[in-house]
Amino acid sequence: MSNITRSLLGLVSGLAREKFIRKTRNLTQVQERFLLELLQKHQDTKFGRDHGFRDIKTVEEFREKMPILPYASYEPYIDRIARGEPNILLPDPVVYLTLTSGSTGKKKLIPTSRTSQSVLRRANLTSIGFLHRALHRRGLAFGKILLTNSALMWGKTEGGIDFGPASVGVMRMDKQLYKTLFSNPFETLLPADSVARHYVSILFALRDRTTRGIVANFPMLILRICNYLDRYGEEMVRDIEKGSISNELNLEPDARQQLEALWEPDLDRAAELRQILKTDGRITPKTAWPDSLFVTAARGGTSDFYFRRFPEYFGDTPVFGAVFSSAEGTFSIYPDLDTDGSILSIETGFFEFIPEDQWHVSQPKTLLPTEVEAGKRYRILISSYGGFFRYDIGDVIEVVGFYNQAPLIVFKHRAGGLISATTEKTTEDHATRVMDALQAEFGVQFEDFCLTLSESDFPARYLVNVELADGEALDDPQRFLHRFDECLAEENTHYQISRKSDIPPPRLRILKPGSYDILRQRQVEKGIPDSQLKFPHISEDRQFLAELPLLEEVRLPEDS
Repeated sequence: MSNITRSLLGLVSGLAREKFIRKTRNLTQVQERFLLELLQKHQDTKFGRDHGFRDIKTVEEFREKMPILPYASYEPYIDRIARGEPNILLPDPVVYLTLTSGSTGKKKLIPTSRTSQSVLRRANLTSIGFLHRALHRRGLAFGKILLTNSALMWGKTEGGIDFGPASVGVMRMDKQLYKTLFSNPFETLLPADSVARHYVSILFALRDRTTRGIVANFPMLILRICNYLDRYGEEMVRDIEKGSISNELNLEPDARQQLEALWEPDLDRAAELRQILKTDGRITPKTAWPDSLFVTAARGGTSDFYFRRFPEYFGDTPVFGAVFSSAEGTFSIYPDLDTDGSILSIETGFFEFIPEDQWHVSQPKTLLPTEVEAGKRYRILISSYGGFFRYDIGDVIEVVGFYNQAPLIVFKHRAGGLISATTEKTTEDHATRVMDALQAEFGVQFEDFCLTLSESDFPARYLVNVELADGEALDDPQRFLHRFDECLAEENTHYQISRKSDIPPPRLRILKPGSYDILRQRQVEKGIPDSQLKFPHISEDRQFLAELPLLEEVRLPEDS
């Protein structure tokens, strides 16, 4: 990235950041104006006519007349879009249909137009503005970024509309921005084989000593990049030295030809990297790019569990959340490094919040952003240029404070993301905090974990399924299980009460190394893009980990 390009991006993103900050001081008017303009632009769509958008003139009327609808209510409209019908959900031509991962439920198709994409682009630019300022405050520099997401299109609908994962659509619509931001060429994201794609993406970024950042959807995927670098480091150094691309990679002939045309040796860089291998025995991101490195990945939810492993590869490298988003829209923007609280994205949607006492109601009473309270949890609704109105994505957030008038929110878990042997309702947040604390207490690191319930007991017992990270050992697994029982009782009072009477003792299931690789492959075979993979840390599906190889099952003394 040239100094001119970097300066221009810094200037434009800084202006977007300052404009956004000014709007956070005038929240009510900004949200009202957004909603009324949104309704006006969508009033003559099929959906807008069906729901009387032309007659809605105020925020209050919108909340009274527009029902909260599940995705199933939008499916007939999206089916018509897929067949090529115009002006159904969006007034502008639909240029892409995002296929959600389906990792936490049924797959969905989300329509995208140039207009809806430009609205989301504004949030991304604002996010870059916050990142620029945060790095500058720490004496760090913004620079080119490594990305390994696939850019392969999945196919076309009956009506000729491209469809695929969200990142594919974004990258293909913003190729010029991609070329500005990323250190590995767009062509590195086109190989179909996941290992080959990761290898060549990392290879090009590794040759470029000016790489400054690594970005992935989730921190688990950042750790996978680290594992690839660890596993193939010596081979990559050899490729940089010789100006070759490994013949062992499963690359399509056209893809190999394109990449080799862009590839050339760099003896000086190879010598630097070989010295790192000689000194440390491995290459990590922090040793490969020691200057001004930063990481961008989702924060909140289960992320803390994976962040615990980051120091091994990154030292004290800062982590930036960028935006909290889904295929349906962008919900918030992170204002700083190493923080979980993000500012409600008031330029990309009209937002409402469902308080906990309304979660069981089919048409709940909602709160506006100015009415929420710090320390409380809500389900979040969005109305946006993506064509969804008062849409309940199913995400539970916690308000942790305010940025001027705008709520600072943290993603906690998916609605319904809990398990109960009786009525104790253990959430993913409970599970992550417990296992994160136990990793620290026992000085051990897990590759991953998931709490499930047993099939043959009534009430069911908790099964603590863990895979140890490479080279790790759990010296006293029975004591670990005992502490799990105690810690979960401290986190979840209802578990503590039920555990004293109804719930049988938990069991620890230590999975064989490579179990989560098997699980990952299963998910990919189901059609979930590997760049969108995220594993739940609790699951009501008692077959979720079925047939994974077991190293050991541990019981408490009372469980005989």
